[in-house]
Amino acid sequence: MIGEIPGVSVGQVYASRVLASEAGIHRPRIAGICGTKATGAESIVLSGGYKDDEDHGDVIIYTGHGGQDGAGNQISDQSLEDSGNAALVTSHLQGLPVRVIRGSKSESIYAPRSGYRYDGLYRVASYGSKLGIDGHLIWQFRMEAALDTPTPPIAGEQLPVDAPQSGLEAPAGNDEPERVSSNVQRIVRSSRVKNTVKRWHEDQCQVCGIVIDTPGGTYSEGAHVQALGRPHNGPDRTDNVLCLCPNCHVKLDSGAIVIEDDLTVVENGTPTRRLRTHPRHALSLECIRSHRERWRR
Repeated sequence: MIGEIPGVSVGQVYASRVLASEAGIHRPRIAGICGTKATGAESIVLSGGYKDDEDHGDVIIYTGHGGQDGAGNQISDQSLEDSGNAALVTSHLQGLPVRVIRGSKSESIYAPRSGYRYDGLYRVASYGSKLGIDGHLIWQFRMEAALDTPTPPIAGEQLPVDAPQSGLEAPAGNDEPERVSSNVQRIVRSSRVKNTVKRWHEDQCQVCGIVIDTPGGTYSEGAHVQALGRPHNGPDRTDNVLCLCPNCHVKLDSGAIVIEDDLTVVENGTPTRRLRTHPRHALSLECIRSHRERWRR
């Protein structure tokens, strides 16, 4: 079942994986990802199984499955062909929610003191590859809490069950986008940066050249080449933003499109066209290379 389980509230604690499985909150008793490529991911467990995981409360950098030995060391590359990893990709592409369960074995400050705790629904905001701590290729998924999912409690605190919802000149932008602190850190994206790029290109997609006309005017999207936030940490500047149509935006974010240093657009391994440019719109080769490396490992 995708989404909430009837009768299970955020903050519900289970003494063991067996009890969590019997409740249907996370059906596998060993695997950390439940789901298939066809259906998407039902749930994941954060329980200290992978060294490269990062837990920031309502943002999780979740390491995919595969390539480990019995001692928890990464001894080979991970693959998106793995059913669990493929399930998370499907959840990203289809916008499906994923249940998150935290276990006490995790070193996160948000881990429960004992057992396993259901912490609500998260979405797979983005994914990509990198070399992990042990020197092998891993796939990581950025998970962001759904709007009605409360921030998990820090160790020692208790989350109540049924908790309540908590000019055309280039702007300077930010090398390190400002973060606003509550219980977690959220990136503040500059709409001025994106809007400037879109005005420069008059809403014409830099990849396919389409202009989308609506009754209210033309429409386009500002797309960061090197993604903001962990684990990619791209800058929020005009030289890291493209003006794209929604289709090309999805292709860029999912790695179907990468860009060469000479601005040739490569789609699914095939060079197709040169990226449209504008005299005022310089692009960062560092950001382009970072995006390309993320998908070409």
